[in-house]
Amino acid sequence: MKIIIVGAGEVGFHIASRLSNENQDVVLIDKDPQKIKRITENLDVQTLLGSGTSPRILKDSGIEDADMLVAATDSDEANLISCLLARNLNKYIVKIARVRNKEYLEEKNLFGQEHLGIDRIINPQSVMVKTIINLMKVPGASEVIDFSGGRVKLIGFAITKNSPLIGRQLLSFKELEGKLLVGAIARGDQVIIPTGSDKIKLDDLVYIVARNNELNHIFELFNIGEEGFRRVIIVGAGQTGAVLSDELDKTKISAKIIEKDTEICSHLAAKLQRVIVINGDGTDRSLLQEENIKDADFMVAITGDDESNVLISLLAKKLGVKRTITRVGKLSYVPILSDIGIDSVISPRLSAVRAILQYIRHGKIITVAPLMGEQAEAIEAEALETSDIVNVPLSKLKFPKGAIVGAIVRGEEIIIPRGDSIIIPKDRLIIFALDQIVPKLEKLLTVKLEYF
Repeated sequence: MKIIIVGAGEVGFHIASRLSNENQDVVLIDKDPQKIKRITENLDVQTLLGSGTSPRILKDSGIEDADMLVAATDSDEANLISCLLARNLNKYIVKIARVRNKEYLEEKNLFGQEHLGIDRIINPQSVMVKTIINLMKVPGASEVIDFSGGRVKLIGFAITKNSPLIGRQLLSFKELEGKLLVGAIARGDQVIIPTGSDKIKLDDLVYIVARNNELNHIFELFNIGEEGFRRVIIVGAGQTGAVLSDELDKTKISAKIIEKDTEICSHLAAKLQRVIVINGDGTDRSLLQEENIKDADFMVAITGDDESNVLISLLAKKLGVKRTITRVGKLSYVPILSDIGIDSVISPRLSAVRAILQYIRHGKIITVAPLMGEQAEAIEAEALETSDIVNVPLSKLKFPKGAIVGAIVRGEEIIIPRGDSIIIPKDRLIIFALDQIVPKLEKLLTVKLEYF
């Protein structure tokens, strides 16, 4: 597949990196010489210095025989124009655009075949809001990802010094067999796809897959109360903050949003009924104390500044908030933030990468979720009748080392697999795989599972 990516920022870089590792034919366009230099020094992809809104540059990229265009710059307008030009230069090309402006998103007809003809709109803010709500629904989780329409959840938990799991081998969880499965363990900057002999250690980030209706077993295992959340304080009323406060306004949750911009505060206050709008600085210690941050269940720091968000979260933790959710744009920050006390990290760029990868892997792939930045993936795929992996016990399958089947979804039934579990045609498989193992898994799935 030949894929042209417009925009060599964080999103474009990481999509190009992933696709390059999987031997896709990638061309990356950007008008910033420094970004192009970064690409050429780190990735094995073709680059073009210029604007993705230039017909000449698009033609030079080989747009006329390309399969897909991904417009992922920080400019909505540039992304839309790139897709419009691509449509005219290649009527068969699939077009994906990253769009953040709410006004554009409300004009749904704009993206239809009669106008821009864009096949998929990626809005990272809406994905982030969903992620935040999911995190709030699972107390103590650092990451929550839905599969199979939310019936299966992938949950990341940090192992603290009070955890009863420290030192336990995965083989010892016999009482929970068939209820949950540990699919991955993040230890420092390393991600492990574990075997039964692996032990859980202090400060591990453990990824567990479980049925949505059996989360109580996870709460019991991690000694987490199931009382849910009642009080939320949000700092930052940008696009994500505004959408999140609007969602919380429809609930009975006690929520406050802090914003420095007086005009934005006035607009929100006129719109919201239950959420309290406060004009102030979220880095102000006295303000957080006045708003009883110590009694809040969640502090959500989602300003447009990474460093401010980290500072706000650390300050809130020191003042007694139970959990923090922190927005970070730079993907290189994500793996290290848990080491300094940040509970959960959300990233608009990682949200965009996830959404775009999911659409690119169109065949029998339903969902793709990068883990720990991008060191591993959780993949939801459908098993075909022609596959050699059907009608064989999992213990006898020759899965690549570094990959594991975490769950099998069979109609309304959700199976947390054991060694004697058998995959049948039409099953949906949730597979964990290390980044470097994905090409091997791809080779297996391309023929057997129609991976692409």
